[in-house]
Amino acid sequence: MLEQFLPFAGLIIFGNIENLVLSSQGVVAGVNPLKLAIASLICVASWLIIGTFGTQLLIQYVDFIDFIGGFAIFVLGLQAMYESVFHN
Repeated sequence: MLEQFLPFAGLIIFGNIENLVLSSQGVVAGVNPLKLAIASLICVASWLIIGTFGTQLLIQYVDFIDFIGGFAIFVLGLQAMYESVFHN
């Protein structure tokens, strides 16, 4: 079962790093940590469910999904770095 998730290993690793970056942005912005933790857990659980069932249905589109997901992670990372450098 694990082998069907291996094509998405990059998204899993970098997606988790991006989640940490976005969470740290929320903390720096003064968001309530409890609300931030609850929202983060809801998002992670939702993506786990979507990813589990979506992988089984859309495995033939793995290259496209990897590209779009990687691009989104890259853009969110740039946005986080831009805001931290130029807006503080």
